[in-house]
Amino acid sequence: MVTRFAISRTALFLVTLLAAAPLGSEAPEPAGSGPFAPGETLSYDVTWSIFPAGQVTVTLKRAEGRTPEAFEVVTTARSQGFVSLLYNVQNEFHSYFDPATACALEIRKNINEGRRHKNTRIVFDAGRRLAILDEEDLTKPGTPAKHTENEIPACVADVVTAFYQVRRQTLRVGEPILVPLNDGAKTYEVTVEVQAHEPIQAPLGLRNAFRVEPKVFGGLYKRKGRMLIWFSDDEQRLPLRIQASLAIGTLTGTLKSVTNTAVAAVRPP
Repeated sequence: MVTRFAISRTALFLVTLLAAAPLGSEAPEPAGSGPFAPGETLSYDVTWSIFPAGQVTVTLKRAEGRTPEAFEVVTTARSQGFVSLLYNVQNEFHSYFDPATACALEIRKNINEGRRHKNTRIVFDAGRRLAILDEEDLTKPGTPAKHTENEIPACVADVVTAFYQVRRQTLRVGEPILVPLNDGAKTYEVTVEVQAHEPIQAPLGLRNAFRVEPKVFGGLYKRKGRMLIWFSDDEQRLPLRIQASLAIGTLTGTLKSVTNTAVAAVRPP
């Protein structure tokens, strides 16, 4: 029997990875020349087998009151339908990154998952090469907040800003990509395989896309399985679909709409 824990944690993992696609190893493009700009919103539907599992919305904007200039990404993840009955998810992340380097600066998480309620802040101090984490468990009032400091490389991505780094890259079939990904503790060098170039039918129309497979399950997520992501082969480099195949079934995140960005389906191949 599929356990409540297996469904809920896997659904949450897929929802999170909709905002955590792998980043590329090449130097990022100069600020302003990439395929995205402040004001862009990406909306996803998440399904578990035939059941609606959740929705994810990712909005990019200019961060207010920060010097030097930074971009802010607001990500909301909401479970729904059958999965929501088993395990309710109502999360909101605020991530900040340097538009010139695409390096993560800070991430703030408001996490509400079942009985878990936490506020987490991670500051990525490139000068001191430290990830500084402060976390408050809202279910245990009066308990001291968790504080840790861990070494990082000069430039890392978090689970949200990595999404924008990959869109700056040029994907080539057969050329693997190494990803320094940090979420407050250990930095994982995630290997991303660029496996194929193929057409994909999506709500945005028929698009040519690169299929990639990040090897994350052995480190960031210990449950056995496989994850595939399709990025559009155009100037937007949109993550059109994310698919996780696990023992409990298949979870799929599908990009259903893009606002503030010109979207046009390619001709059928």
